[in-house]
Amino acid sequence: MAQNHAPAKPTGSPAVALNAPPQPRANPTRHPHRTTPSTTTRRRQKKRIFSCRHFLCIACFWSIIVLIALLLIAAISGAAFYVIYHPHYPVFSVDSVKISIFNLTTTPSDDTTHLSTRINLTLSARNPNNKITFSYDPISISLLRNSIVLANGSFSNFTASPGSIQVIHTKMGVDSEILDGEFARSLASDLKNNKGMPMEIHADTMVGVKVEKLKMNKVGIRVACGGIRWRAPRGRYVNSTASTDTAKCKVDMRIKIFRLFSL
Repeated sequence: MAQNHAPAKPTGSPAVALNAPPQPRANPTRHPHRTTPSTTTRRRQKKRIFSCRHFLCIACFWSIIVLIALLLIAAISGAAFYVIYHPHYPVFSVDSVKISIFNLTTTPSDDTTHLSTRINLTLSARNPNNKITFSYDPISISLLRNSIVLANGSFSNFTASPGSIQVIHTKMGVDSEILDGEFARSLASDLKNNKGMPMEIHADTMVGVKVEKLKMNKVGIRVACGGIRWRAPRGRYVNSTASTDTAKCKVDMRIKIFRLFSL
């Protein structure tokens, strides 16, 4: 007779299931109290960043457009102004340079060299424009040999109407000007040069420009005239005239762009 055997009860610790899923392991680098931002928050941040960049792009775009438009307007205005008025710088020329006194003396006691001069200078200032008026402040004029000032002078203020010619005549000179030793030797050598002593004229002033009802702020100009040569006569260097046949003058505007305003 068969006997029924009851299943044996497990003894000891329960058996671990072989096919149980692995347990998740904690991330040791993650802060236990830090919360991960939600997807909605990240979307809002990205949208805000995108909006800022979009605004900056639009602002830069319109700034460039406005700048280009202003440059075009300025170019068109300048071209129209040039076509209508055809402006030109004033024209200067050297008429005569007459030396009445030119004394270069050396004092034996202290071995210093002194220069004394008296020079009559005549320039011409022509306004070649038809509708532009120049107004000049007092002019400071110097006659130089390299960096040695041979004479100083000035001329009063005047207004040059369109197409006019203004004669600038001034008596200039220096009185017992002390020269450096090197300058004195250079000047003494020039006086003995058969080709003559080269000279240069510098004239500095402020000039205003008026175009019908438009007036410019006054700006500084320098007129530089070269190509002047003076051959000193033998003996006393008096009552002689420098050669101005090859003299040419150049007008240098200190400011190239002027601001116009209505009267």
